[in-house]
Amino acid sequence: MLFYTVSYLLSYGDIPGNRKQFHAMNPLLPPRYAVASLLVTGVIAGCSAAAPEAPAAPLVVQPGAPGRPARVLPGESAPPTADGAAFTAADVRFMQGMIPHHAQALRMTALVPERTANRDVTLIAKRIRSSQEDEITLMRRWLQERGQDVPGTSHAHPGAEPMPGMLTEEQFAELGKARGAEFDRLFVTYMVGHHMGALRMVEQLFRSDGGQEADIYAYATHVDADQRIEIDRMRRLLATMGGPAPG
Repeated sequence: MLFYTVSYLLSYGDIPGNRKQFHAMNPLLPPRYAVASLLVTGVIAGCSAAAPEAPAAPLVVQPGAPGRPARVLPGESAPPTADGAAFTAADVRFMQGMIPHHAQALRMTALVPERTANRDVTLIAKRIRSSQEDEITLMRRWLQERGQDVPGTSHAHPGAEPMPGMLTEEQFAELGKARGAEFDRLFVTYMVGHHMGALRMVEQLFRSDGGQEADIYAYATHVDADQRIEIDRMRRLLATMGGPAPG
């Protein structure tokens, strides 16, 4: 391209009318060489200009646990947080632990119909059963799609630590023996503690640098928000029963 442009201007300088104009601008050079000199100088100056600096790496916001601030990290060192983020061992432990955790809540709600006629307790139990049955299905599918072991609903995954908020078998037996107002108070008290255990599990997930995969993040934040709403509802109900709200 440079060759053809220079050739054109050289020939342009040979035109008699233009030759006088070039010579008047630079009397020390023949017009055709003055044109070429100007062109080449301009091209060289353009080529030798400093290359633009590469843009700084973008900042990436890494989501924090619900209620916790996000972390801003340099783009080149931040873990992926979009759909392409890989799941971690912490994610697997969270899902494997939450399945039996939810399953125990279903065992608790199964006691309700034969032990109380309290409308508020019955509605709470129905909501918990509906949401946690669906979530167990979701967690099982998540583990299966990633080739991970799917635990049963009656106990925790082998080698897993005891999960926060779960009732002991002694507490469960106590709940099973209760009836009426005593059952209502025990059920709500134990379920608040059970839900608070789920919140601790979500917090542990994010503290272990889990929860960055899109599906895990969406599910864990849903659990946190949903459990908090139900805890508030049950605490208000427990206050009408004269029972202390679990801390």
